[in-house]
Amino acid sequence: MTELGERGLSGAVSVKRALIGRPRASGEMRDTLLSKKLALPVFASDPLSSVAYATESALVVLVAASAGAAHLVLPISAAIAALLGIVVLSYRQTVRAYETSGGAYVVARDNLGRFPSLLAAAALLVDYVLTVAVSVAAGVLALTSAVPSLEAHKVALSLVCVVLLTLVNLRGVRESGLLFAVPTYAFVAAMYVLVVVGVGKCATGSCPQAHVTDPTTVGVGAVTLLVVLRAFASGASALTGVEAISNGVSAFKPPKSKNAARTLGVMGLIAISLFLGVSYLAVKTDARPSESVSLLSEIARAVFPSSSASSFLYFVVQGTTLAILVLAANTSYQGFPRLAAVLASDRFFPRQFVNLGDRLVYSNGIIVLAAVATLLIWVFHADVISLIHLYVIGVFTAFTLSQAGMVRYWRRSSDPGRNRRSLINGIGAAVTGLVTLVVIQTKFTQGAWMVTVAVPVLILLFLLVNRHYRGVARRLRARSGAVKSVARATNRVVVYVESLDEATERAAWYARQIAGGDYTAVYVPGNGRPDPRGGWWDLGRVPVETLPESDKPAEPLLDYVWGLPHSESEFVTVVVPELFDDPSLREAVLRRRSTFAVKLRLRSEPGVVVTDVPVVAGADSAPPERLAVRVLLSGVQAASLRAVNYARSLDVEDTRAFFAAFEEAEADRLQIDWRRADLDLPLDIAEAPYRDLGEPLLAHLRMLTGDGETAVSVVMPELVFSGWQSLLHNQRALYLKRLLLFEPRVFLSSVPFHLR
Repeated sequence: MTELGERGLSGAVSVKRALIGRPRASGEMRDTLLSKKLALPVFASDPLSSVAYATESALVVLVAASAGAAHLVLPISAAIAALLGIVVLSYRQTVRAYETSGGAYVVARDNLGRFPSLLAAAALLVDYVLTVAVSVAAGVLALTSAVPSLEAHKVALSLVCVVLLTLVNLRGVRESGLLFAVPTYAFVAAMYVLVVVGVGKCATGSCPQAHVTDPTTVGVGAVTLLVVLRAFASGASALTGVEAISNGVSAFKPPKSKNAARTLGVMGLIAISLFLGVSYLAVKTDARPSESVSLLSEIARAVFPSSSASSFLYFVVQGTTLAILVLAANTSYQGFPRLAAVLASDRFFPRQFVNLGDRLVYSNGIIVLAAVATLLIWVFHADVISLIHLYVIGVFTAFTLSQAGMVRYWRRSSDPGRNRRSLINGIGAAVTGLVTLVVIQTKFTQGAWMVTVAVPVLILLFLLVNRHYRGVARRLRARSGAVKSVARATNRVVVYVESLDEATERAAWYARQIAGGDYTAVYVPGNGRPDPRGGWWDLGRVPVETLPESDKPAEPLLDYVWGLPHSESEFVTVVVPELFDDPSLREAVLRRRSTFAVKLRLRSEPGVVVTDVPVVAGADSAPPERLAVRVLLSGVQAASLRAVNYARSLDVEDTRAFFAAFEEAEADRLQIDWRRADLDLPLDIAEAPYRDLGEPLLAHLRMLTGDGETAVSVVMPELVFSGWQSLLHNQRALYLKRLLLFEPRVFLSSVPFHLR
C-alpha cells in the first residue's frame, strides 16, 4: 500500500481506536463477563428507572378523567407492584432453566413452536427500540425540569444522549457496566433518601405539599372501570426491562444462572419498594402531572425545599434521575443485539447481526438500534407522553409467551419441583396475558395501533428472510455436486483498454501469465477517449479490436462478451486496468467512473470473471516476474468450488486456497469439509483472533509480494443477488474489494455465483 494510503488508513483506525478502544481477541471473551455488582446497572437500569415516570403515567390518565381520582394511583400502584413481583419470580425460574441469550424467543421456540417464538421476538425488538426512545426522552425531561431554558433543545439533547450511549456500548459490555455503575447506584441511593425523608415527614404530621406549575388539564367526568384499566396499563411501564436479564444470562460470570437469578431478585426488590414509595409521596404531597415539569421533580422539590439546608438534594435527585433515565436505554443496548444475533443464527434475521465487532459486542445490532431509536425521537419530538402510549405492549406480549413456554417446559421436565414451578409460571402467564389484552384495548387508539401493526410486519420479514436463507443453502448444496463434476474449465481472457499507461501495461503482463499470447484486447472509442492502438504493439504485440463507439463503454463491452461462450466450464476473464493518481475511494468511484461502471455491469453476467488491475501512478513501476494465485474460502460449497475450478483454469503453478479462521473449531470444520470434497488444491489456514479477515489476509499476501518480484491474483467467490436480497448477506466482497484496491501487485478476480 502506498504511503498516502497507509496514512489515510492509519488515521481512520486511530479515530476508531480513540472512540471504541483496542480490538479484543476472541479468547478474551471470558474477561468481558459481568459480576452481579456490574450486571445490575447494565441490565436493570430500565426497570429501576421506570420509578421516575411510571407513577406519573398512571396519574396522567386519572387526572384527565377526574380531579378527585388522583388518590387511586396508590392502589393501582400496589396492583402493579404485585404484578412485578409475579413476573420477577417467574423469570427467576426462566434464567435458571436457560443459560443462553434470547429470553422469551428461545423459550417460546423450544416449547411453543415457530410462530409464538417469532411473535415474542418481534414484540421484544419493538419494545427495545421504544425503551431507548422513552428512556432518553424522559431523562432529558428531568434535565429540562431543573433547567427550563433547555426545553427548546430537548430533541438535540436526546440525540446527543443516544450517540454517547452507542459509543459506550460499542466499547464493550464490561466497560459500559463500569461506566454505568456509579450513576445507577447513586440514583438508587438518592431515591431511597427521598422516599425515607418524605415518608418520615408525612409520618410526623408535616407532610410537604408540592407546587404544580403548568398543570395538565383536569377532567370533570366520572372514574369508570375503563379509566382505572387505562391508568393501570400506563403505570405498567414499571415492568419494562424485567426480561433483559433473561436475554443476557450468557454475559454473567459462572455460575451464570445462579448469578442472573440473584441479580433479578435484587432488582425486583429495589424497583418495587421505590415505585410504591414514589406513588405514596405523589398522593400525600398532592403532586400532579405538569406540562413542563416531571412529577418526580415536584415531589423532590417539596421534600427538599429551596429554603432548607437539604435543598441541594433536589439537584442530586434530578441529576441522578437524568443519568438513570438515559442509562436505562442501556438495557436495550444489551438485549436488542443479543436477540438479533440469536435470530440471525436461526436464519430469521440478516446474518450480519451475528458478527462480533472489535470489542466482542454485536456492533451491527447496536448501530441499528440507535438509528431506529433516533428516528422515533425525531418523529415524536422527544415527547415522553406521546412515546409512552406505544410502550408496554411488546414487553407484556413477550412476558406472556415466555411464561407459557416455561409451563410447557416444566411439564416435560423431570425436576422434583416441576408442579410448583409450573404453577408459578402459569400464574405469571395468565396475569401478563390479561394485562396484554388490557393494554391493547386501552391504548390502541392512542398510538398503540402502530405497535400492533409493526409486530406482524416484523414477523412477515422474519419469514421472508428465513425463506431466502433456506433457499440459498439448498441451492448451494444441490449445485455443489454439479460444480465438482464439471470437466477442467477453460478460460478466455479479454483486456479492456482505455489508454496506454502503467496500469494497462500491468494488465497485459497479467494476461500473458494466465493465457500466454492467446488473449484479446478491446477498445471502445467515444467521449474523447484517445485511440491506444498505435502503441499497443509495445505492450504485448496483441492487436486491439475496436468495438462500436459509445459514451457508455460497458454496453458494447457487454455485447462483445455475450458473443463469447461462457458457462460452468467456460470462463471469460475481463481484465480491467485502472490507473489512480492517489489511493482514495473518491478517486476510484468518481475519477474512474467508466471502469467502475464496466466492473459493476459485468458483475451481473454469469460466467464472466472481472479481474481488477489497479496501479497508483509512480508507486510501483517495476513489473513483476512471477504470479501466484490464492483462492479465498468462506466454506466448502458451490460458490467456493466454482472459484477453485476457475483458479485451476489459470494454469499457475503456485495456486493455493486460503481460509481465515475466527475460531479453532471453525478451522477444524473447514479442514474436514475440504478433505471430504477431495480437492487436490493445497489449503492454507490462518488464525484471525480479532474476527477480521483483512489482517491475516494482508499479512499472507505481503509475505508473497514482499520480494518485489511476485504478484498475486486473489480469486474471490462472490454470491450475486438482485434487489433487497443482496442486503441479507455479509458484505465481505465489498470489504475485500476496498481492502485490496490499492495493495501493490495484488489483482482481485471476482468469480460471480448467481442465485436468483
